[in-house]
Amino acid sequence: MTRVSATDSTGPRVEIYGIRHHGPGSARAVRRALEEFKPDAVLIEGPPEADAIVGLADDDGMVPPVALLAYAPGGSGGSGTEAPARERQAAFWPFAEFSPEWQAIRYALAAGVPVRFCDLPAAHQLAVPPEAEDLPAAPDEESPEGQDETVDQEGDGEDEREIRLDPLGWLARVAGYDDAERWWDDAVEHRHDGPSPFPAIAEAMTELRDRVAELPAESLAGLPDGYLRREEQREAHMRRTLRRTLKEGRERVAVVCGAWHVPALRRKVPAAHDDRTLRGLPKAKVAMTWVPWTHGRLTGRSGYGAGVRSPGWYHHLFTAADRPIERWLTEAARVLRAEDLHVSSAHVIEAVRLADALAALRGRPLAGLDEVTEATRAVLCEGAELPVELIQRRMVVGERLGAVPDGTPMVPLQRDLKAERSRLRLTESALEKEQDLDLRRPIDLARSRLLHRLRLLNVDWGVPQEGGGRAKGTFRETWTLMWRPEFEVELIEASAWGTTVLGAATARAEAMAAGAAALSDLTSLAERCLLADLGAALPGVMGALADRAALDSDVAHLMSALPALVRALRYGDVRGTATGPLRTVVDGLVVRICVGLPTAVAGVDDDAARELLGHVDAVHGALSLLDDAAHTERWRRALEGVVDRRDLHGLLEGRLTRLLLDAGRLPDVADRMARSVSVGAAPERAAAWVEGFLSGGGLILVHDDDLLRLVDGWIAGLPGESFTDVLPLLRRTFGGYAAAERRTIGERVRGLGAPGGPRSRSGGERDDRDPARAGRAAATALHILGWKASA
Repeated sequence: MTRVSATDSTGPRVEIYGIRHHGPGSARAVRRALEEFKPDAVLIEGPPEADAIVGLADDDGMVPPVALLAYAPGGSGGSGTEAPARERQAAFWPFAEFSPEWQAIRYALAAGVPVRFCDLPAAHQLAVPPEAEDLPAAPDEESPEGQDETVDQEGDGEDEREIRLDPLGWLARVAGYDDAERWWDDAVEHRHDGPSPFPAIAEAMTELRDRVAELPAESLAGLPDGYLRREEQREAHMRRTLRRTLKEGRERVAVVCGAWHVPALRRKVPAAHDDRTLRGLPKAKVAMTWVPWTHGRLTGRSGYGAGVRSPGWYHHLFTAADRPIERWLTEAARVLRAEDLHVSSAHVIEAVRLADALAALRGRPLAGLDEVTEATRAVLCEGAELPVELIQRRMVVGERLGAVPDGTPMVPLQRDLKAERSRLRLTESALEKEQDLDLRRPIDLARSRLLHRLRLLNVDWGVPQEGGGRAKGTFRETWTLMWRPEFEVELIEASAWGTTVLGAATARAEAMAAGAAALSDLTSLAERCLLADLGAALPGVMGALADRAALDSDVAHLMSALPALVRALRYGDVRGTATGPLRTVVDGLVVRICVGLPTAVAGVDDDAARELLGHVDAVHGALSLLDDAAHTERWRRALEGVVDRRDLHGLLEGRLTRLLLDAGRLPDVADRMARSVSVGAAPERAAAWVEGFLSGGGLILVHDDDLLRLVDGWIAGLPGESFTDVLPLLRRTFGGYAAAERRTIGERVRGLGAPGGPRSRSGGERDDRDPARAGRAAATALHILGWKASA
């Protein structure tokens, strides 16, 4: 923070406080300076459109971290949650409790002093043309990660560009630091007493800007297009706002802005010059609101230009000014104990001593995060890295989620979701939380439907675990819930579809059905509509699905469409959803797949065979789930009709043979494998056959000695060159098995020729199983089941 006073004996007095946007020392210093200065107006770097809602910051329901959100009403930005703010027609201005601007706002509201934002309006920032989208943040907003990238640049003009883009990084290097954040911490954030460092910072910023101003324009040619122009516009608007405030008769005005802007606000620039700079700027219609934010989104790693490395640490420094190191390490010990790790009070005492000793050796005014982390690793964690990572996640960054009061402006869709969350007792959390739902309970069924509807609106608050969120049972779903601030923008964008979650999801599903490009898209959409209980959208989706299925003659497309429909049909009954029209489509698809299968498998190459193998497995699994005897029999007959074709690819022949073996429809599998891997078969085809046959799992080789001997004999008899050719296929096949399966198969192969090893049933050798011992085990199992063993 820097403080600059512009005053004379008779005129108004202006104090300009230059700050870094998030820091506990800066925040305390700003609050202390305002209490001493007692301004009658406070100007803060931020969008002026927020002036109308800044009073909400004084509400008890406003809990930082929060952010101002500017968005274009009715605008449709990108659909991805990580899209750039301007591309999405939205922008955020985050505040934490340790943000100097937040403390300035809270002071002004508590003192009854007018508080206004003075940066370039969001209406202009959201109207930036596409060619200017890649502008960097202002210099004082650069993240530490961005600063470090330019520290080692050399050559004519490189230092000047570095000063312009990263003044704090440049000053840190001059001061002998290789880390800008550590330098700023030592200079500002960790100092509570003694002389203020801010006048020196102000002087340094002025000197740096003067140096850059004296350079020829070509020395700054490496800066992005539009960067200097946008910076000039921002500072022109800040000066304009300051002039207007003084014209209102304010006598004591405080300005809180980034340190880099301080010299620009002190300059005597004619109002006409600023008016010309701001004339003709593009303008967009915007709305402004407050939204909850998270500490994780305050980090530079999240992509936030003004991000800090350790928001959780900074929050602790601000809220625990008394003995911060002792309190931090005590909390770290509490976190480790909660994970059943032994940490005593003696550990904490020694860790505090080590952190203080490291700070003294390094000449730091207070043990910083580096020293505290090293002490935590060495003493509390005894050198282990995983506990240190736990502390990093839980405390250093933290996932504190803010809150906004009920009176905050919201679109109707946001209010409807808030009401639904309250009704269903679902709470927002910035940490991942597993939610297990029992669909037999009405409240859990309603929660599931809400989460599925939000996913249709691209609000992935809940992410279902593998299998669409369903666990092993039909009546259970498992979700991973985590709320992210970007979802507020998604909800605003989705409000174009409706005013309630149900209505918006229904309209979105109907639009997706109309624009679906593939049959598989429609089947997936039908499943999602059933899971979300969108009865109003389902007829339109099913109509489009039936029309597309009737016209699509590609069997691969039909096969890829069936599994989603069967899942929807199977689980629709659990949810109490009508599935009659869906059953008609499923029946038709099964018949067409079985009829078209012989044509689909004829003469395919390796890539097509592998793709078709996936479709065959998916259809086979879907029909097993459907549990319809007529469809299952029709499918098996179709497989029997193609398994003996001469033009069938070895991969498919092997897989179909395995499926029919599992169904008990092929009694001569051993003979088929013997023929397929015989000397007369090409090694590549034999390897493909074996891969297809074993692709369903390796348990068959564990339990069937005849097949194990055939595979072992085939591999052992391969010539050297052929073995080299088929080895990658075999590695891919066996590499897909579980470790226990591979280990058991290896043990059985090793014992094939040893006494007591696996013996072939067809070889006429004696079975070494003990019937008496087996009988006792069987009798015990029958007794447990409540049955009686026959005499």
